[in-house]
Amino acid sequence: MKQKNSASILKKFLLFNFTVFSILGIFTIIYLEAIQPNLVKDRTANHKVIISNTIDHFDRLSIDFTKEGIRTFLLSARFLFQSLDRVQFYDLQGNLIGDTNILDLDQNVFSRSDFIIEETLDGKSITPEIQERLVEEEKDNVKEIILNQYSDQLITIDEIIKNDFFVSTLSKVNINKNDIGFIVVSEQANEIITAVKERKAFIVRTMIAVAIVILIFSLFLNKYILKPIGLLVKFSDAIKKKSDQSIDIKKVFVRDDEIGKLTVSIDEMTKELQQRTNRAETFSNDLAHEIRNPLASLKSASELLDKITEKNESEKLLKIINHDAERIERLITDYSQMLKDEASLSREKMKKVNIIDIINSVVEDFKLDLVNQNKKISINVRDKINTKNGYYIFGISNRLEQVIANLLDNSISFSQNNQKIEISLEETSSNILMSIKDEGPGFSETSTQKIFKRFYSNRPTSFGKHSGLGLNIVKNIIELHKGTIAASNRINTKGAQVEVLLPKYS
Repeated sequence: MKQKNSASILKKFLLFNFTVFSILGIFTIIYLEAIQPNLVKDRTANHKVIISNTIDHFDRLSIDFTKEGIRTFLLSARFLFQSLDRVQFYDLQGNLIGDTNILDLDQNVFSRSDFIIEETLDGKSITPEIQERLVEEEKDNVKEIILNQYSDQLITIDEIIKNDFFVSTLSKVNINKNDIGFIVVSEQANEIITAVKERKAFIVRTMIAVAIVILIFSLFLNKYILKPIGLLVKFSDAIKKKSDQSIDIKKVFVRDDEIGKLTVSIDEMTKELQQRTNRAETFSNDLAHEIRNPLASLKSASELLDKITEKNESEKLLKIINHDAERIERLITDYSQMLKDEASLSREKMKKVNIIDIINSVVEDFKLDLVNQNKKISINVRDKINTKNGYYIFGISNRLEQVIANLLDNSISFSQNNQKIEISLEETSSNILMSIKDEGPGFSETSTQKIFKRFYSNRPTSFGKHSGLGLNIVKNIIELHKGTIAASNRINTKGAQVEVLLPKYS
């Protein structure tokens, strides 16, 4: 079954933001669509109050709902409509019977009329122009609304007339439970359009700003986080698949943030795994080589055993066979233990340990062993560190004990009775130097670092009981503790010395 390709983090991030952005956009559109109706509704509420006050005046003053009665009322109660642009009155059949636009009133109260109104002294005559205007007004859609749509509820009409926005409210006039006509109040409300435009512009600017921020963050996320992570994924895949493709992750090392630290950590783990693999391969080859020699000797001795009849010669061959068998068993046992030690080293946790206490503990054990073996070899610990608190390193106690034990065992193997072994400690600025000196024959090798190689076998006779892995294990443990180890012959005196440098705990 073909594995489904998973989307990248960037795609998921963009999809998530697009979804959120779309939802916000929908709610924004709904909000913008509701702005104008809500503002119009507020105006209608104000109109309702004015209409209610007007009807109260009609009732209280007993105004006749006729052309003359309304005309007289408008001339006397103009203060009621100071905030309005136009007020119209209709009878029950939808005929216009009163309109503030045809009155010659104060221009600060009503909108300016395009007509010049002339009246006779008796107040009953109107000019032909006024009559024409009334006829035109009767042709508007108010009459149709009154006759076909009105159902005892306020009706709000909003429309644009000559680039101006008007809000009109139509209401029935009911006095003493009798319907006598209709009133329409109209108000110019350009500020509603302005408010809607301002809010739309603000929201659009905000959404553009958010989109730009998301875009910039996406670019940053892709360049500084996702691409390095993708590079690490390719790097790890190439290692897993043993690909020959060269992937350079060194440019990420310069970063001092979490990505840089992660890259360094992955690179170090990769190198460590490669080193372990190489070591395991080398160990196997070395072990095969070391076993091959005693196997060849064992084979030869066993072939000759059947042909030799003399007892002395047979015993010599049996000793050779026994020695070679023990050598093979020792090599396999030590090699197996070494692999276990390496595996356990990767799992054990380091902590703050006092190196002086570890040395004293190991030395006491060796002194007891020397007494039991009736060997007269003295081991002295000389502390050059001027402190009562001891000196600490960051390490694994049992592994450091193993290091000191192997080095002491090595020195004892080279030492004779009445000789001394000295362990000294010195402090440097950031390290602790441990030296182990003996009075043995010293190293015969030109390059003393050879002794730390696996299966190195240039040892005295008494040292033949070892596999040659001890000093190599010591070197690996010291390197695990970020330290170094070196061997050399002592100056101006007989013997050898091994120096171990370990970083102090800080």
